[in-house]
Amino acid sequence: MTGQFEATFEVDRPVEDVFAYLADGRNDPQFSPRVLRIERVPDGPTAVGTVFRSTVKDAGMTTGRAIRVTALEPPLKLRWAEDSKNLVTAREGGYDLEPLPGGRTRVRIFNVLEGHGLGKLLAGLAVSAARKDADAFGARIKAAAETSIPPR
Repeated sequence: MTGQFEATFEVDRPVEDVFAYLADGRNDPQFSPRVLRIERVPDGPTAVGTVFRSTVKDAGMTTGRAIRVTALEPPLKLRWAEDSKNLVTAREGGYDLEPLPGGRTRVRIFNVLEGHGLGKLLAGLAVSAARKDADAFGARIKAAAETSIPPR
């Protein structure tokens, strides 16, 4: 099974700053409690081909993840795909950013989740849980970005 979740929210910071914050996946633990550890390979600016390797805890299971950046169009678009071989993976995901008046930014995040092997049975539960948490996830990203990015 394959399914998608998404959330849209507004951040009270300029689009360039929000993009830079989100493009550095090492910030993910600030808003995603499931991310226990994360590193950028290679260490340097995020570019197409950059991989973020992480250890995450989902549904009581700790797994390794490798998320590869597939498209990067600052400051409006970021796409990724999961290279790791887990039961449920993010086949595709991304952020779409839109500048708003007053130095604000509208952000849309999405992930297309896909099950593999036994994960085909679990994917529906994972998609359902992600959809249920989507608005709260967006709110966590907003709060973390606004805390980390100083106002201009």
